Amino acid sequence: MKRSEINDIIDYTVEAAGKLAFPLPPFAFYNRERWEMLPADERELIDNMLGWDITDFGCGDFSKIGLTIFTFRNGNFHDKITYPKPYCEKLLFVRDGQILPFHFHWQKIEDIINRGGGDLRLKLFNADEKEDFADTDVLVSIDGRKMKVPAGGEVVLHPGQSITLKPYQYHQWQGVPGTGDIALFEVSSTNDDRVDNRFHEAGSRLPEIEEDVPAKYLLFKDYERYASIRQS
Repeated sequence: MKRSEINDIIDYTVEAAGKLAFPLPPFAFYNRERWEMLPADERELIDNMLGWDITDFGCGDFSKIGLTIFTFRNGNFHDKITYPKPYCEKLLFVRDGQILPFHFHWQKIEDIINRGGGDLRLKLFNADEKEDFADTDVLVSIDGRKMKVPAGGEVVLHPGQSITLKPYQYHQWQGVPGTGDIALFEVSSTNDDRVDNRFHEAGSRLPEIEEDVPAKYLLFKDYERYASIRQS
């Protein structure tokens, strides 16, 4: 993905979040210079991958297949003593008609909540012992109601509705075309997107970035390259 495209995607999401009355925290607007001199008391932002995450899953067509993520809070798989939070919260911004490819998580359990905008259509499978699609019913909870969804079956979340997805449950979603952009929120157990995604068929989860313009914002994958803690 080009850096100019990433800048534009985040600008679009910030504007949309404002229209939907979802204010973002100050670190959503940190520029590269601010990240390069991050004070020590904000180290959690780097260590726990808080902030922006944009992906087109290697398809080269973000408007068709992609996702915009902003992580507000997260624990840490690798340092539970320093960061004991057992939970994570994210904004998952889905454009009208945009698709998230089939995947499951080995460890994470998550609630996906439609906070406003359009409708979200999900297609579901269990994973079998070879991590392929199983021909078995998928047991999920929608707004606290337990449901059995046949293998490959679909459910639709209207604004205000939510679904609980457990480990080893394949899910694909699409913003129902013509219903508008969607502000999804994820409330989940501690998450590390570098090691806890099993995609059925998709390209790279984290984008390779062509630096055609300066970064207006950083993604969490940029932190290793650019972010540093200011010495006192």
